[in-house]
Amino acid sequence: MNDHHEVPSLLEGIATAMSEAIGRVREDLAGANPVVRRSEHADFQSNAALALARRVGAGPRDLAADIAAALDGEADGPIASAVPSGPGFLNLTVAQDALWAQVAARLADPRLGVGTPERGRRTVIDYSAPNIAKEMHVGHLRTTVIGDSLARVLGFLGADVVRQNHLGDFGTQFGMLIQYLDEHPDAAWHQDELDGGTSAVSALDGLYRSARAEFDADPAFADRARSRVVALQSGEPATVAAWKDIVAESERSFRAVYDRLGVLLTPEDSVGESFYHPMLGDTVAELVDAGLVVESEDALVFYSSEVSGPEGRPVTLMVRKRDGGYGYDATDLATIRYRIRDLEADRLVYVTDSRQALHFRLVFEAARRAGWLTGGVGAEHVAYGTILGPDGRPFKTRAGGTVRLTDLLDAAVSRARAVVADKNPDLDPAELDRIAEQAGIAAVKYADLSTSRVKDYSFDVDRMVSFTGDTGVYLQYAHARISSILRRAGDPDTAVDSVDSTVPLQPAERTLALELDAYGTVLDEVATTLEPHRLCGYLYDLARAFTAFYEACPVLKAEDPVRGNRLALCRLAVRTLGHGLDLLGIVAPDRM
Repeated sequence: MNDHHEVPSLLEGIATAMSEAIGRVREDLAGANPVVRRSEHADFQSNAALALARRVGAGPRDLAADIAAALDGEADGPIASAVPSGPGFLNLTVAQDALWAQVAARLADPRLGVGTPERGRRTVIDYSAPNIAKEMHVGHLRTTVIGDSLARVLGFLGADVVRQNHLGDFGTQFGMLIQYLDEHPDAAWHQDELDGGTSAVSALDGLYRSARAEFDADPAFADRARSRVVALQSGEPATVAAWKDIVAESERSFRAVYDRLGVLLTPEDSVGESFYHPMLGDTVAELVDAGLVVESEDALVFYSSEVSGPEGRPVTLMVRKRDGGYGYDATDLATIRYRIRDLEADRLVYVTDSRQALHFRLVFEAARRAGWLTGGVGAEHVAYGTILGPDGRPFKTRAGGTVRLTDLLDAAVSRARAVVADKNPDLDPAELDRIAEQAGIAAVKYADLSTSRVKDYSFDVDRMVSFTGDTGVYLQYAHARISSILRRAGDPDTAVDSVDSTVPLQPAERTLALELDAYGTVLDEVATTLEPHRLCGYLYDLARAFTAFYEACPVLKAEDPVRGNRLALCRLAVRTLGHGLDLLGIVAPDRM
């Protein structure tokens, strides 16, 4: 947008002012890190004097006092006061007009003053990756919502994001399934042949189990299934047509789940393992030519020089199996080579669970040693922990099976409906359904995203759909509440520029304004660490700061110019909260 201008944060402004003051006090410390951060004792705190005193042979308290004196001489800087504290800290208070100016500048900007530090960086994000003809289960939730949030944040910060849904659509099981369907032409599995409650993947999943049972029990069927695999891999038209039909029906079922979850993945983002199959021979040949794989018991193996296993033996990737076939290892090597060479990626992000950490470490090592993954390209495995049941054990159905993702979402929506109906008994049924669906999906996504991704977390529906505490529903409710205040104030879009910087700041206004100013900084942290829980924590703090502000500072009953300033804070809060929820892939409703 042409009318966008980045608004540097107060943290940056304070750090610059501190750095300059340090240089004025001691020329030999010019350019030193001012070590500024938010503080509970003041708006910001600098620990620079503690860190720098030893370097120049001064006492930390004396150095802090000298820096404070240098800052006091600045009339028009962002720092209103600098007070030495403790063993050499400096407590910094932001000037009132600087704070109001930040509110006005962010409000006037279509991007809330947030810059585009990722511009020009082509980032490939691999996430979701369900298997064709299999239902999406609880294990697909984290990869899908974490990957989608990262795609949104990086895209907003200017990255050229390429989403990749690495579908499991290749292998022996397809020969088995196609042969079984051929021999059971009456089996119903296309969506238009099924009743509304069953999806095509659910039907295919059941038929595959029957095929597997027949494969194990009947050697003649097993032989027919194996020759079907050969027919598929050699491109026999009737077999390929049957396979494409299975893929298309499965994708339609996945699409329904993605639409419900509100994730960005489209059919164009789907790239199955089959896509890389023609590249496997060349990929392996390149590794052989580079002397990176060795023959071991008729198989081709890559030995890691970085990771060793039991008894100090090097850990391996199976590049080609004994029978000449290829597995995941070869496919992932072909995939990384393709993404760097053909997609011209600058950054590769793989969102899969922690148990695959070693696998990706080896894939990245092989790609580096093959000369594909060079210094200019970043490759990161975004690992995450397991979803546990409320009892703290891995989440299973009562019968001990894996939990279907749709059942998980249904449970959250149903619980949300009960909570919302209890809060608003007079709601129109259609409105109740809409709010329950939005709140239930938000509850699930936020519970997943707000946990540090490397940790396991318990799926506890009652806690997730609560209107209080650190939940997605609490944040949705906060957004609806601020929207309601602005509706009662009249036209929510007028008087955007009515911030009067001479109006004294109340403590709760100051806290809220400082919180609002940190939005861009938090998004930069998410882009660097690939940890969406940092954005969740920020939005929760923001919603709490708004609640404290609204309780302490009347908005609608205040007189101008106080009313105008408080409405400006409300407007900036609702836009920031709504935008942040959108980056998490969560709907921000105006009414609840």
